[in-house]
Amino acid sequence: MNYKLRLYKKEKLCSNTAINMLFQPGGSSQATLAYPLRAVWRQNDGRYCDEPMQFLISVPKKRMRHAVDRVALRRRVREAYRLNHHNYSLPDEARIDVAFVYIANNLQPYKVIEKAMRKILKHISENANNIASIDEKNI
Repeated sequence: MNYKLRLYKKEKLCSNTAINMLFQPGGSSQATLAYPLRAVWRQNDGRYCDEPMQFLISVPKKRMRHAVDRVALRRRVREAYRLNHHNYSLPDEARIDVAFVYIANNLQPYKVIEKAMRKILKHISENANNIASIDEKNI
């Protein structure tokens, strides 16, 4: 078994303060859209966790009325994240908070969700590396 592909509790975004800052209007958050997922993310320099990225998954009740569908979608999104987040590198000092929000109105197959997850993680990785290189130039 490859332990590298596990998800740990410390990778979950649980802090109410961090979540509020993530969704704060006019804040430093950035959004990425890859249907059927939307990612809202920000660099959180105040966090001292070992993990470079913490995430949360939201499947709105307004879009998916049945709880079994919401749970199935959360599992699909979590699985896509678990299998793909190691493929994209972040700078060593980067601490990023991400919220994955499901925006489709119907149940999507896993392959569609995984493709969207790869696109989002690639975008976050590229932007975080660009921010880190700009910060290094300013020092």
